[in-house]
Amino acid sequence: MVDRYLVTVRRRAPPIDETFERSLKDLGYFDGQNVRLEHRYSRGQAGALQPLATGLVDLGVDVLVAWTPAGALAAKRATSQRPVVFLAVGDPVALGLVSSLARPGGNITGISFDVSSPEIYAKSLQLLDEAVPTLRHVALLASSEFPQARTRQRLRAAARQLGLDLQEIDVATPAQLDAAVRNAKDHGAQALYILPTGLAYAFRKELADLALSYRLASVHPFREGAMAGGLISYAPSLTGIAKRGAFYVDKILQGTKPADLPIEQPTQFELLINLKTAKALGLRIPPSLLARADQLIE
Repeated sequence: MVDRYLVTVRRRAPPIDETFERSLKDLGYFDGQNVRLEHRYSRGQAGALQPLATGLVDLGVDVLVAWTPAGALAAKRATSQRPVVFLAVGDPVALGLVSSLARPGGNITGISFDVSSPEIYAKSLQLLDEAVPTLRHVALLASSEFPQARTRQRLRAAARQLGLDLQEIDVATPAQLDAAVRNAKDHGAQALYILPTGLAYAFRKELADLALSYRLASVHPFREGAMAGGLISYAPSLTGIAKRGAFYVDKILQGTKPADLPIEQPTQFELLINLKTAKALGLRIPPSLLARADQLIE
């Protein structure tokens, strides 16, 4: 057996994991035969990422695959020698992961989440504004482990243009989610805008349920958020990113250096609207917005 190790440092997510492993099989890699897959999951706890990444490097992995900005940063801190493929990272240059998109340099490459279209955040806020005609106050939920300063700047500017008040809330652990959403509601929030983090993905169902229980419209950064009960999601496909991640792993295992693999950027974004959630919130989604949706959840 060829000892090849891969890792997804996050909470287990069956659709993405299955897509990634199926894509590897399509490329000729079979777990237990010519590749060995080692998974580690942070379960939404950003503080757990560093020891997980370091432990995998200590195993002598051939490739380290890390989801989310926090996971990618943990992988970078863990090794400067082993190849790293990051997946779903917003702005890898600004984070200091790579020196440029075209020529990453070093031992790290991967698939970005939104760098080619930073306006995705303003677009998501605009979609929320269309869905909730009386919208004035929005709570922005972020992880204090990864503050996303540039993204917040874009959203503040977009909120000003739309005439919306933006209330910023930071959480560090899943246990803080309920209090954070309740506090947002108590301070007048009508909607919850969720920034893309590992915690947001791992606890998408919990966040969708919390928003609905406090009668907040919610916009999610992953399609899985709308599938779990959130009102709207507008984002690139994570399963598509997983497929491309497997392709990058194959190229590295075949001998290509990460420094020679340009950062790939998503070009298509999907709009999902959960009509069941809209009905529960008493919202009538405008026909013009429904017509632009890639999928309506009924």
